[in-house]
Amino acid sequence: MTYVITTPCIDTMDQSCVDVCPVDCIHFEEGVDKILYIDPEECIDCGACEPACPVSAVYAEDDVPDEEAHYTEINALWFSDKDAARAKVG
Repeated sequence: MTYVITTPCIDTMDQSCVDVCPVDCIHFEEGVDKILYIDPEECIDCGACEPACPVSAVYAEDDVPDEEAHYTEINALWFSDKDAARAKVG
């Protein structure tokens, strides 16, 4: 299991989650991305990011609401094909 960042992060990108992540697994490219991405290979499932998010955009993978489920794929995709992930975010 990993954590997933969802719709409320789009254009917000508060980065409080980045500040509390002990393994620096939350990434984005400044000025390019509209949302932050959690690397599922680096995430240690500590959960520190979830309560740190002021817009409640972070969920444990098993708790992602059905309407946000596609963000599980988008988060992982960004680490292999950034442009494809960005296209899915819009």
